[in-house]
Amino acid sequence: MTTSDSGMPLVLMYHSVDRYRSDPYRITVRPTRFDQQMRWLWRRGLRGVSMRQLLEAHRQGAAAGLVGLTFDDGYADFLEHVTRTLSWYGFTGTVFAVAGRLGGVNEWDSDGPRKKLMTAKALRTIVTLGNEVGSHGMLHTRLPTAGDSEIWTEIMRSRTILESIIEAPVTGFCYPYGAVDGQTITAVRDAGYDYACAVTHSDLDGRFAIPRTYVGDRDKTLRLTAKVLRHGLAMRRTRLELGVPG
Repeated sequence: MTTSDSGMPLVLMYHSVDRYRSDPYRITVRPTRFDQQMRWLWRRGLRGVSMRQLLEAHRQGAAAGLVGLTFDDGYADFLEHVTRTLSWYGFTGTVFAVAGRLGGVNEWDSDGPRKKLMTAKALRTIVTLGNEVGSHGMLHTRLPTAGDSEIWTEIMRSRTILESIIEAPVTGFCYPYGAVDGQTITAVRDAGYDYACAVTHSDLDGRFAIPRTYVGDRDKTLRLTAKVLRHGLAMRRTRLELGVPG
């Protein structure tokens, strides 16, 4: 893939957007706070887009002012609380769905409150609204410690299921727990994905381990500004095309 000669893009990482009482993993942002965060981007002339849009803009050298918006796990509250806000600001996002848990709950969070996951019908709906669906594996498995056959199922089977549901290509992958190593990156690349998202900045940064900036319910103007500045400092020598194993 040919990319523009620009630094690693800013990609924000969300999970759930909903009202809550308990949130031990800090994965939930209240709808009012989410609206404030999107307004913060909009007022600064920034536009939130799906990863597919962001990477296509980089290919064309037209990514200035674009910010990737990603939502891990595919929580049902995306359809209820996120889509309307994104549409209001003219934004889109990418939902990384757990293909083997559609219509279920987040069973992998043993200590956290149970949250409903989107159904197949909901995934089709968000695609019609201009959002992207990517794979977050079959069962939210930590891939570097999984066996070869399990890794292949998580990477390939999940994509097949999601593509059959939305009737469109699924080109993006997101590593559950942000757990990634060189072998996992190679497996995702060889499986034919166009990109993959990690969590934090590391020596693996590249198109198949795109670092993201966590956004939580406590993030207001000052914290958001600090996070954007921190991203700029960390990524100024990193290029989107780097970090892909040979």
